[in-house]
Amino acid sequence: METHNNFDARFEFTGKAKTYSIIAILVGLVCVVAGLFTQTERTFDNLLLMGYYFTCVCIAGLFFCAVQYVAQAGWSASLIRVPQAFAKVLPYAAALLIIIVACGLFFTHKVVDEEGRTSVAPYLYKLWAQAGVADKASPNYDAILAGKSSFLNVPFFIGRLLVFLGVYSIFGYLLVKYSTNEDEIGGMSNYAKSFKMACIFLVILGFTSPIFAFDTIMSLEAKWFSTMFGWYNFAALWVSGLALITLVIILLRQNGYLSWVTQDHLHSLGQLIFGFSIFWTYVWFAQFLLIYYANLPEEAVYFYRRWEPEFKPWFWLNIIINFGAPVLLLMSRDAKRLTSRLKWVCIVLLLGHWLDYYMMIMPGTVGAEGRGFSFEEVGTAIGFVGLFVYGMLTALSSFKSLAPKNHPFLEESLHHHI
Repeated sequence: METHNNFDARFEFTGKAKTYSIIAILVGLVCVVAGLFTQTERTFDNLLLMGYYFTCVCIAGLFFCAVQYVAQAGWSASLIRVPQAFAKVLPYAAALLIIIVACGLFFTHKVVDEEGRTSVAPYLYKLWAQAGVADKASPNYDAILAGKSSFLNVPFFIGRLLVFLGVYSIFGYLLVKYSTNEDEIGGMSNYAKSFKMACIFLVILGFTSPIFAFDTIMSLEAKWFSTMFGWYNFAALWVSGLALITLVIILLRQNGYLSWVTQDHLHSLGQLIFGFSIFWTYVWFAQFLLIYYANLPEEAVYFYRRWEPEFKPWFWLNIIINFGAPVLLLMSRDAKRLTSRLKWVCIVLLLGHWLDYYMMIMPGTVGAEGRGFSFEEVGTAIGFVGLFVYGMLTALSSFKSLAPKNHPFLEESLHHHI
């Protein structure tokens, strides 16, 4: 790696990082295949969990870029390549999530309901996607789900996912394209285009991200709903994305790249992680408190499932990790400037939000028998980690330089001090 004064240095994706990511992908494939032959439904749920998590952190990278452009922020200009690499991976993550959802909807199995009746249902979204739920002549008819059938039906559901994730991917492509064009020709025209596209994207994301969460996760328990669920998911998306962006930057610095990124940049990232972890906690507790206080059976059933003995320890561990870790370890100014501590907090939060998604999905799908962490959970997670690392570092290596050389705020970023 050359000195930080030479912004022509490129990232090279070789060596152990590439080898370990490929090994992780292979481990994941083996575990997924084994899971599909042994515990198929649980494996589909884990695929959905990791596919959703993978897509969310890529969206978070795109959201980070858009926020910086709209705010005309200068401090982040020199490290923008990392979240841009996340945005470049988004189309692949989105395609994989859509494949998982489509397979989960179209592959079916026999299920036994609470009244002992046997029927055929898909592996994912079995409540509302089961044949006959909106047909009064069918034994599977359900009045509540029939009332939602105009929204929760397979063609419209898949169509929404395709449109939302396709639009996000297009904006990610445009923001990266304008940034790389800016490196080539300079001037302010591409920055002006980035600002305009970022403004449009943030409006679209603000309206569609709750629906994306409602569809992909909340509709697994289609008889229950919460108007706060979308923002709760967005908070998890944003915190986990910030943690992963920060972790990647720290690891790159430790390997000789991004030497112009200072403790002041990491401090700013630490502030964002700390602040939005508190926001995640606020939304989590607000949703919990309102449902607890109302004490309506149709609402409280969501938390009742998560307070069963099989899940209750993970329910409380979720809030302890995702709230306690940043509060206890990142509250002071000095703590945010300790690179090793910030790195470990990022790792803890990434694990914590995996547990958060686990608690959103598993109690309402496979139920108590799905509690615990077997090879399906561990192997699928390892595979997706390897897939993300391989895709993101490949995208990072495609940039001609790790610094946006002609970014109008680059000098401000290089002299960032707090």
